[in-house]
Amino acid sequence: MSRRLAPLLAAALLALAGCSGDGAASDDRPTPEEVMADAKATLDETSGVTITLTGEDLPEGVTAIRRAQGVGTHAPAFDGTLTVVLSGTDFDVPVVAVDGKVFAQIPLTPGWSDVDPGDYGAPDPAQLMSTETGLSSLLTGTTGLTAGESVRGGEDNREVLTEYTGGSVPGDVVDGVIPSASGDFDASYTVTDEGELRSARLTGVFYPDTEPMTYVIDFADYGSSPDITAP
Repeated sequence: MSRRLAPLLAAALLALAGCSGDGAASDDRPTPEEVMADAKATLDETSGVTITLTGEDLPEGVTAIRRAQGVGTHAPAFDGTLTVVLSGTDFDVPVVAVDGKVFAQIPLTPGWSDVDPGDYGAPDPAQLMSTETGLSSLLTGTTGLTAGESVRGGEDNREVLTEYTGGSVPGDVVDGVIPSASGDFDASYTVTDEGELRSARLTGVFYPDTEPMTYVIDFADYGSSPDITAP
């Protein structure tokens, strides 16, 4: 009898251990809202970060940002390049934003010019780092997120990444990134187990009277300390 009971007891103990472990993992796992709040705090507290914004399915006939890449700080300041679509042609425009002003090297114009980025469908790039209306505000302004599986990724697969999908964020939050954004946006994010936002994906109407499109925003080099000054 004891020989017959032993395997049954062992199986039962393993099953209980498995149930207990699953429950603990589920209980200990932070909610998507907690993860977003932590990722916002990490982005708000970093000295600097490299930002790359890429547009997908950009509408025809609009003046818009196809791509932006540069480093932002909480001075606030930004130093990088915007790829602007104007009359169907792409122009790479070096930009420095600091001390409340935006300077750009306009094509066919010598030197740097003091510009209004709104003329190009863009925000003040330095304000992307605003803790109230910038990129980090997207995280806590998004509702309905669901956590996916955690996977290895990043350089040499050294990071643990989790994707959060199914989110919705209102246009009055997104317009801190693209001023003409309107309506609700589908949102998804990838966050490391260290609380660093790696990417954001937003789909909706960014420009008036156009079909929905997508902007993907990637983040790297947290903790950089560039010295950004006016040209």
